[in-house]
Amino acid sequence: MKNTACYFALFREQAGCASEPVDWDGGTAADLFSLMATKHESLQAEAAALVAINDEMAAWETVLQDGDVVLFFPPVAGG
Repeated sequence: MKNTACYFALFREQAGCASEPVDWDGGTAADLFSLMATKHESLQAEAAALVAINDEMAAWETVLQDGDVVLFFPPVAGG
């Protein structure tokens, strides 16, 4: 299955790129993040991180389809 992983803010810095194609066996958005964390050792999951699939916010447990673009957002703090 082919997907595209996109990283924003801190995740982009940790991955060292804004996006990349991924050819893998498939699974959930959480599974894809875990796979990418093994590729990019500095990429670390955050409890409050968000995920979107094809530009729509989604649950981490969402099963991905071939061709989905998965966007990973770290928690944002501000004040």
